[in-house]
Amino acid sequence: MTTPLTPRDLTTGELRTRLDSADPPRLLDVRSPAEFEGAHIPGSYNVPLDTLREHREELAKHLDTDVVLVCRSGRRAGQAERALAAAGLPGLAVLAGGMTAWENSGAPIIHGRERWDMERQVRLVAGSLVLAGALGSFAVPGLQALSAFVGGGLAFAALSNTCAMGVLLSRMPWNRTPSFDPRKAVAQLADGR
Repeated sequence: MTTPLTPRDLTTGELRTRLDSADPPRLLDVRSPAEFEGAHIPGSYNVPLDTLREHREELAKHLDTDVVLVCRSGRRAGQAERALAAAGLPGLAVLAGGMTAWENSGAPIIHGRERWDMERQVRLVAGSLVLAGALGSFAVPGLQALSAFVGGGLAFAALSNTCAMGVLLSRMPWNRTPSFDPRKAVAQLADGR
């Protein structure tokens, strides 16, 4: 009886060792195209989390279990792992601490045009909406409900480990790169190995 594979976190040191080996794993970076363009691990493929979820069955056909999922902190990579496991590809590794840990370790990075990461954008928008609701309620009674709504959304995001505001922000024009094509990303993975 075989035990099903379970996801495991790889430290930056473990991943660097694996990347220097004769048979390195494939790296799937599930951040937005804009985040990927700003900085990514050399040799990684960009398949944003929403694209991965939409094409997970097709991706699972072109991947083996020697894949490491990468995002900013490890949270989206964990969601990607669960989506691919549901499509029949369990046990993929996740880079513990994501790109933040990778950068902090001094590991090699390809830098491009810098943009704000998604977490920072969410903090700006959520904070601005709460502030607008609180201050605006002096002029418009009941506007404090906006602050309560945003606070409830943030609490739900923490409890569910999801972020609707982050998903919406990732679709904004400043977070898209004109050259990103989901079909091309899937095809690139299919041809990769």
